[in-house]
Amino acid sequence: METRTALVAGASGLVGGLLLDALLESPTYREVCSLGRRPLPKEHPKLTQRTVDFARLEAEALPASDDAFCCLGTTIKKAGSQEAFRAVDYDAVLAFAQAARKAGARRFLVVTALGADARSRVFYNRVKGEVEAALQGVGFESLVILRPSLLLGDRAEKRTGEHAAILVSKVLGPLLRPFGGRPIEARTVAQAMLALAQSAPAGVRVVPSGELQTLGGAGR
Repeated sequence: METRTALVAGASGLVGGLLLDALLESPTYREVCSLGRRPLPKEHPKLTQRTVDFARLEAEALPASDDAFCCLGTTIKKAGSQEAFRAVDYDAVLAFAQAARKAGARRFLVVTALGADARSRVFYNRVKGEVEAALQGVGFESLVILRPSLLLGDRAEKRTGEHAAILVSKVLGPLLRPFGGRPIEARTVAQAMLALAQSAPAGVRVVPSGELQTLGGAGR
């Protein structure tokens, strides 16, 4: 079986960390390179790490790769301003995509959000939609866009508003099950991302949260 190499950006985050573990365990990948602002406390025979500045990523020499996975993202509260949020969720994502393409990546998978729309009046959704549109011009053979709803899982940092939403979702979960907007486990998104990479068709594919639930094995 032919094996692949992968680049991962955002492995310090909730979905990214779980995805990195899945890639390292997968026989599909023989080498995985994690890019971040600081090293992760993780070692594995397949894993290499590179400390990068995403604002200057064009100058970074990335290793040749087959697939690139982007889990970069923040919140306006954590970033401190809309401009700082955009610097991560648009500028850094696009810079990573362009650098990965130059490194030979043919498939690019990115986590955005349910409701992403470049014409949205909601700033968060608008930025997510704008970066989705920009990524389509980078030139990947396959671009897979994952749009999860509210993510469930253990984060390193506490998000008070998100925590309240999660508590509500656990009460309303049975009512939301028929709908694609119900909350989704971060592990499910990571598993879906891995599955999508292994079967990514040519062109652009947008995968809504409800489909991610199925692809990631939720409820098995």
